[in-house]
Amino acid sequence: MTVGILSVGTEVTRGEIVDTNSAFLAAALTDAGFDVGGGSAVADDVEKIASTLKRMAAEHEVIVVTGGLGPTTDDLTARAAALAAGVKQTRDESALLAIRRRVEARGRTLTLHHEKQADLPEGSEQLSNSEGTAPGFALRIGEATAYFMPGVPREMKRMFQDQVLPRIGPSASRKTHVVRLRTFGMPESIAAELLSDIEARFPGVTVGYRLHVPELDIKISARADSYDAARTLATECAALTSKVLGDVVYGEGDDDLPLITSRSLRSRGLRLALAESCTGGLIAQMLTSYAGASDFLIGGAVVYANSAKTRLLSVAEDTLRGHGAVSAEVAAEMAQGVRRVCEVDVGLSVTGIAGPGGGSTHKPVGLVYWAVAHAGGVVVRERVFQGDRHDIQHQAAYSALDLLRRVVSGLSEQSEPPPSQRPPSR
Repeated sequence: MTVGILSVGTEVTRGEIVDTNSAFLAAALTDAGFDVGGGSAVADDVEKIASTLKRMAAEHEVIVVTGGLGPTTDDLTARAAALAAGVKQTRDESALLAIRRRVEARGRTLTLHHEKQADLPEGSEQLSNSEGTAPGFALRIGEATAYFMPGVPREMKRMFQDQVLPRIGPSASRKTHVVRLRTFGMPESIAAELLSDIEARFPGVTVGYRLHVPELDIKISARADSYDAARTLATECAALTSKVLGDVVYGEGDDDLPLITSRSLRSRGLRLALAESCTGGLIAQMLTSYAGASDFLIGGAVVYANSAKTRLLSVAEDTLRGHGAVSAEVAAEMAQGVRRVCEVDVGLSVTGIAGPGGGSTHKPVGLVYWAVAHAGGVVVRERVFQGDRHDIQHQAAYSALDLLRRVVSGLSEQSEPPPSQRPPSR
């Protein structure tokens, strides 16, 4: 069975927003055992949406659609779906009641715009929306069944998991299994070279690479005569892949580096404090985006000015004058200072030049130092990162978290970068 994915919205076709819905759906459907045959995006135009639906219905057995179910005049998906199926729109009273209850629960008054969301194609099956007001629906179009969901990612994900997947799941082939390995610190070209013979060693396995700076995901997809056989095949291949790549593999699935690092600290009962300069609190934001950060994160400081480094962290003025704020020496004193001030087990610091200005011949834009201070001493690393300010800050934050993960987990510290990536000698 093949599945097609359709995103509706002029903001998508114009590139005004990134279509994360399609990426989520493609991965979730693949993991569930479906063949994703293709995807499309279409602007908010009734005729265009309807014609796209009819074309996709001729190509796929199932279509999942997101977007265009809201209360505004440019939300036209339900109307277009009715046109594609050759039926009328009618007011669904149960959908209207659910909309009324949710709107009034928020202390608002039901309007005609809200009511519009209850106008569904005749013969459709309502899909309840536990996160918002717009109901979804399932509708037969030609020989295909289409499932329509809101475009708001939170609402779409919940409806897909609770309403759509239980309906289509039994029809999946269930002869495939996917393992996604999360890695940091190894270029895609080197990973691909190290794994060049992995598919030959595991017939039925396909290895894919997804680079989303600064991380690299490696997707092990296995197909076999049964789901259990596919799972075994994928698991064995993933185990060998992890062995070949070593500890650049930090996790699997949806667990990202901040979460894995948090678990490493929590499981060992270690307390952490942060001293950030060029990352401006980004590391703190990453760690606190997950519940339970208070178990290990005691506090920290964003110390941009030299005076703040001196007053708050006791970085020596002689160190700042002699080496500059962006230096290994200052990074070390920042980590030691925040560890001492906050009375914690581990101090993590970052200082660098995120750009676009502020660089020099000896200290170019992208030069960053990060350090971890702990009971065994201080570890300092440096790198010249490439990209714009956003890229440099995120690469610096992830590199600092990776060093922290390695230190607290007792792993080998990441090797020095190759000469081409090191800053010029001073």
